[in-house]
Amino acid sequence: MSSSLDPADWSTLRALGHKMLDDMVDHLATLREQPVWRPMPDAVRQSFTAPVPSAGTDLDALYTRFTADIQPYVTGNLHPRFMGWVHGGGNPVSMLAELLAGAMNANCGGRDHVGIAVERQVVAWAAEMLGMPAQTSGVLLTGSSMANFCAVLCARQKALGEAGHATGVNGAKLTAYASAGVHRCVTGALDMAGFGRAALRKIPVDASFRMDMAKLREAIAADKAAGRTPFLIAATAGSVDTGAFDDLNEAADIAEAENAWFHVDGAFGALAALSPAKRHLTEGLGRADSIAFDFHKWAQVTYSCGCLLVRDPAIHNEAFSQATHYLAAAPRGLAGGFPWPCDLGPDLSRGFSALKIWMTLSAYGTSGLASVVETSCALAAHLAGHVQASNHLTLLAPVALNIVCFGIEGKTDHEVLDLVADLQEDGLFAPSTTHIAGRAAIRCAIVNHRTTENDIDALVTEILRRI
Repeated sequence: MSSSLDPADWSTLRALGHKMLDDMVDHLATLREQPVWRPMPDAVRQSFTAPVPSAGTDLDALYTRFTADIQPYVTGNLHPRFMGWVHGGGNPVSMLAELLAGAMNANCGGRDHVGIAVERQVVAWAAEMLGMPAQTSGVLLTGSSMANFCAVLCARQKALGEAGHATGVNGAKLTAYASAGVHRCVTGALDMAGFGRAALRKIPVDASFRMDMAKLREAIAADKAAGRTPFLIAATAGSVDTGAFDDLNEAADIAEAENAWFHVDGAFGALAALSPAKRHLTEGLGRADSIAFDFHKWAQVTYSCGCLLVRDPAIHNEAFSQATHYLAAAPRGLAGGFPWPCDLGPDLSRGFSALKIWMTLSAYGTSGLASVVETSCALAAHLAGHVQASNHLTLLAPVALNIVCFGIEGKTDHEVLDLVADLQEDGLFAPSTTHIAGRAAIRCAIVNHRTTENDIDALVTEILRRI
């Protein structure tokens, strides 16, 4: 009796595979005809609580189940009228790359094979795109949450050296600094790295939602006077609420003066460096000791794919590498190719994420991605113009990039939140919400490469109709 999971008849699998691909291409081609998002019916939700199957199911039946109960109820971020949070829209080339990567099933944790070479190419391209030195080290991760965490571990390596591995933080009075608008994952990174959330000083922001550098200097001086050591300054390039950029050059100057690690959380905003019109916002980015950003946002690569860049390859390697006989690198053979990605991050088992980035960048070029960035920002400005021209809508934050936050005059916070939920549940639009200066705001992040001015105009028209 064979234990192989391969089909007895490859032609049947081939036919179904062709149907799946055709259906998915049709799905992409007809996005505008579909709802942005559909609430999941209770019966469908309940169907995913069944016990694990002991016997197999026919693949045709599984695909029928997929088309009925899974495909209709996903997030909706492919749709051009999805404007919530900061979700990329993916791209067809990346979708096909996922198919190819899945078929090869390469473990890109290490060893000497082409998957590692492709990832190194992608890291080198990323460093070039963001103005980092040619020798910059880097690794692909699930997203900026993990990339920010790994950056904190690199900062710990610089501050504590080998003692950090041997005994952990061990009472070291190390402090980190970021703006009050920093993403929650930076706070979480300090927590997971053993410093605790209280080690992060959240510095007030100015009227443009940028970290107040005078307040940063004051906080550092107070900590030093109390016997603490500043070890990390985490600047933000594209804040989560408003898309604000901290003054990266001044933050770099302060970090250099304090011998602190200078990190930039550029989850989506770092890629503004590709745009001639927006590149000025990223001045100083190339001075960072580390940068965290996502390819699955503005670069439109399919989820998930984040990246960490580290200026000093030695510190990067020392932060993660461990000597083990069963994973020892060798001068030749399949065990060659040091350093392996598992020496640069926490994952030993890793998929071939680099392929979809390599194919996306190769297919569209940096000029294609720059066009996405510039169009997104132009659409945000177009939306801001609608808001400012209306007697019923109020702009609640400056529009520095691609995020527009606005309120509705005469509406309570509860009414604003309900309106957004209604738009989502009706399948028409999917903005998100936040709070700006204690007031509920409709937050539109224009990230999808499929979004047009007509979509922006339709959103404003629908909101005004409902109020």
